[in-house]
Amino acid sequence: MSCVNVNGKQIAVDDDGFLDDPEVWDEEIAKAFARLEGVDELTDEHWKVIRYLRDYHKQFGVAPMIRKLCKETGFDLKKIYQLFPSGPAVGACKLAGLPKPTGCV
Repeated sequence: MSCVNVNGKQIAVDDDGFLDDPEVWDEEIAKAFARLEGVDELTDEHWKVIRYLRDYHKQFGVAPMIRKLCKETGFDLKKIYQLFPSGPAVGACKLAGLPKPTGCV
């Protein structure tokens, strides 16, 4: 088990950098993970994707398929990759505090 320091607090993550306990997620964790992913600032567009992912996961217990993510946020796949350079499954889900997706997002 690894840890990430977020404002002096040690946050447990798995080998891929996803939260061990998604319940500890907050916006400060998202901002810290963003910096680790090479995203300097989270814009309203980032938050739109993050909030959609969190709401969908809360309702259905899984991350949405990429087609649904794009349709519901209004962003095409190219835009998702601009916002989250490591992609929707790794980058966006990690910043949203979701568990590592087992399949395609």
